[in-house]
Amino acid sequence: MVISVPEKNDISLVLCGEAGQGIQTVEQILVRAFKMTGFNVSASKEYMSRVRGGQNSTQIRVSSRRVAAFLDRTDILVALSPGAIKHLQNRISSATIIIGDEKDVGKDHIGLPFRKMAREIGGPIFANIIAASTVCQMLDVDLETFHHCLTSMFARKGEEILEKDIKAGNQGYQLGESLKKIKIEKNPSLSSELLLNGSEAVALGCIAGGCRFISSYPMTPSTPVQAFLAEHASKVELVFEQAEDEIAALNMALGASYAGARSMVATSGSGFALMGEAVGLAGMTETPVVIYIGMRPGPAVGLPTRTAQEDLDLSLYSGPGEFTRAIFAPSKLEDAYYLSQQAFDLAEKYQIPVFILSDQYLADLYYNFPEENLRDMKIKNYLAKTKKNYLRYQFTPSGISPRGIPGYGNGLVVADSDEHDEAGHLTEDLEIRTKMVEKRYHKLKELKNEVMAPELYGSDHYQLLVLGWGSTYHPLKEALEELDNEEISLLHFQQVYPLHPDTRMLLEKAEKNVIFENNIKSQFANLIKLETGQEVDKKVLKYNGIPFSVEEVISNIKGELK
Repeated sequence: MVISVPEKNDISLVLCGEAGQGIQTVEQILVRAFKMTGFNVSASKEYMSRVRGGQNSTQIRVSSRRVAAFLDRTDILVALSPGAIKHLQNRISSATIIIGDEKDVGKDHIGLPFRKMAREIGGPIFANIIAASTVCQMLDVDLETFHHCLTSMFARKGEEILEKDIKAGNQGYQLGESLKKIKIEKNPSLSSELLLNGSEAVALGCIAGGCRFISSYPMTPSTPVQAFLAEHASKVELVFEQAEDEIAALNMALGASYAGARSMVATSGSGFALMGEAVGLAGMTETPVVIYIGMRPGPAVGLPTRTAQEDLDLSLYSGPGEFTRAIFAPSKLEDAYYLSQQAFDLAEKYQIPVFILSDQYLADLYYNFPEENLRDMKIKNYLAKTKKNYLRYQFTPSGISPRGIPGYGNGLVVADSDEHDEAGHLTEDLEIRTKMVEKRYHKLKELKNEVMAPELYGSDHYQLLVLGWGSTYHPLKEALEELDNEEISLLHFQQVYPLHPDTRMLLEKAEKNVIFENNIKSQFANLIKLETGQEVDKKVLKYNGIPFSVEEVISNIKGELK
């Protein structure tokens, strides 16, 4: 059978089936098998908020070059349910190869007896393994490599189940022999690289940053961060507490931080909405805490399993009153690891809440990269041993008081949610009140001296400047690579507050600028105007719960060039 694809060294493979069919398991098998074979791989998913039914899909890119961006293009569609083709009809072209069960895909596509073979082996669930191994045969993945991936995933289920999985894999390889192989250039050194998703990168960064306490209530898409930290808590001397609700979660984290533990919570926008009062408590008591928000479309619980960048304003303006904070929005998995460490360092140094904004796309995004790309920070101790006449909120030129904790030294550590004096005791002295407001806010001036610079991709002599923040990085960067125009550059922000002092100058250099955001208000463009006075010329906004594709970005940029 003749198979042609647009780019032999870059294949977009899409798996689609119903919730409960094991699409995520197939994704895990394939990305591991492809990476072990020596391919660059990335995977991103879209799924419905249900346990059974509906249609979920996963895009896996297999390439000879490093890839991490979402594409509309579908080179190969593996339809694992009758509704898969209809669900993805907008991403299917005449060049798309559609493979599925012979009863689902019709005569115009490649129909194979997946379910019939699965029933003979032991049940319909094995159809996924047969389909996955068929694809691996097409992409010239060694059968032994596929067996290794099956064993690593299913050995814990017992010998009988593993034997059936191995048999299903063998059946799929036999089916794949009738299909033409797709040749992609291999690089054996890739097999030893890391393969992580965004949630794992953030969680590992939190561990590396010295996190010792997390209290959270499960909420997609932050739950995988919680689950990873809970799973590894005993190995890294970390306490995980599943709170009864989000209000309790942040208050617990503040209590642990008051006692000296580097602490965090992980939540989503609607869960964080319940934490507003406790954010104010962190500001008033100057208690460090890291708040990870996995953004999703709102309002309320919105689309729980889709992606968005709608909670920048929420994190920026949360909590009553005025006090200093910092907000990070990782764009790459490597930087998610580093920025999570940086968040703990800044929280401890400035005694403030620090936010990490992610979203479903970045949280679930997998790709391979060298382990040496992960940067470790040295953990600094900002705690002070207290003396007898210790003042918890002592006035200092920087606004940062020596931070003591109970039992560490001879001093008394007092904290109060009301306005207080230098010792921490409640006061209504208006002169002290004025000084305390200025003290808490003055830390912002100090914080601005170490803001992370945005990444400029492309020439310094640009005419059109593309702007983005957080998870839009990979689609924007790949789009510019495809356009290959020296007059276009990308300015991408991973620290969105405070803004870097060069922001205005970088925007003014361009004849025109255009920003891409996954919200309707263009929240980051509004922040740029508020902080710099600089208006963003063009705003490309998407808020249907799906990330920007490379093709969408290219189309919009070409429109601006005209």
